[in-house]
Amino acid sequence: MQPKHPLLATLPQFLPLAVRWVESRESEILANGIRMSPDQQQDARSASVAFPEKIRLRIICEIPVPSDPLLNEAAREIGLLGFATTGLALRYGIFIREDMRFNRELLIHEFVHVGQYERLGSIGAFLRSYLQECIDLGYPLGPMEQEAICTARKIVRGA
Repeated sequence: MQPKHPLLATLPQFLPLAVRWVESRESEILANGIRMSPDQQQDARSASVAFPEKIRLRIICEIPVPSDPLLNEAAREIGLLGFATTGLALRYGIFIREDMRFNRELLIHEFVHVGQYERLGSIGAFLRSYLQECIDLGYPLGPMEQEAICTARKIVRGA
């Protein structure tokens, strides 16, 4: 049997930091982000978002990373954030990298994550489940990430 990833033991330490970071970034996006088009709202509904009208998009050059050293290291070690990150759902706030702003599959992928936040009921519940899957199984092999990948692909390809 393969040993558990060492990050799993530190999850209780960095989870509250992650929740605060997500809350802060979401507030920033909701205050400064743009509303989605009617077509994007329909895509969000197709991705099982209950309240697509709450979503705001923030188009930026580079997805921000946490400044807290513990949280930053954990995010990088898991593989969640880095120079290659193109989108990030933070409950109802979504960062999209400028060069990917018209990538429908990426947007829908992030909408699926918004729906997961809604289903799980809070930022903390989402992050606990999502991060544990990413640590246990490796990113992007967890069920929540796979749901986002497969659902976005299915909607875009009309299958």
